[in-house]
Amino acid sequence: MSKLQTGSRKRSTTSLQLKKNAGEKLSMITCYDSTFAKLINKTDVDMVLVGDSLGNVMMGYKNTLSVTVEDMCRYGASVARALESALLVVDMPFMSYNVSTPETLKNAAQIVRETGCQAVKMEGGLQICEGLKACVDAGIAVMGHLGLTPQSINTLGGYKVQGRDEEAAERILSDAIALEKAGAFSIVLEMVPSNLAKRVSETVKIPVIGIGAGAETDGQVLVLQDLLGMDSEFKPKFLKHYANLGEVIISAISEYDNEVKTKVFPGEENSFS
Repeated sequence: MSKLQTGSRKRSTTSLQLKKNAGEKLSMITCYDSTFAKLINKTDVDMVLVGDSLGNVMMGYKNTLSVTVEDMCRYGASVARALESALLVVDMPFMSYNVSTPETLKNAAQIVRETGCQAVKMEGGLQICEGLKACVDAGIAVMGHLGLTPQSINTLGGYKVQGRDEEAAERILSDAIALEKAGAFSIVLEMVPSNLAKRVSETVKIPVIGIGAGAETDGQVLVLQDLLGMDSEFKPKFLKHYANLGEVIISAISEYDNEVKTKVFPGEENSFS
């Protein structure tokens, strides 16, 4: 019996706002397929993000810039078909929302329509507010994303902490206020100093979800495969490994390989008479 069937309700942007108002922390995790979505159903995670990080994690790209709207729809729909109570957010990929407001609306609508997600996510501050507001006015919930914005990696000069100097910090704070005014229901704040993340979280009324932003945000988000330790060599400072599944998987596949080659598998118990 699913958690929804036993009385757990589907999270909404309103229920998440109530959690912030009550001082409760929010958890968010990435997911890219129905197999992991079914496992997440057995937890109390508040939000699931189908991030364009799927370009790195699932498709083998060096960054997120090659991910398309069609990619997001395909992976997002896979998660949505299995996910039950967590609120589902799907990233809008590179250049799908910064060309024009009509293009932003068209792409956001396609993602919502084809995936069944409850919200989309856009990177950027003041420059995306017109399109963000248009989406909200059209009934599409939008999550913002500030600090390190991976789609702007070529202009940011790499994956490094943002907002360390006063001018940059004030710009991030101003952008957060602008996103809230435009109608964003939440903001992801990535790789910024913890004191700045605290300021942002205390200034805006909407939930601020941190990644590499310290403990004073309203919640946290991590990439599922990262926290599971699927790649033991990937160890950014903000990441904590909650398991070492990479080693477990390698061991299991190696044992299978050995048993096939030594004629141990399949045994009589794995065969039909």
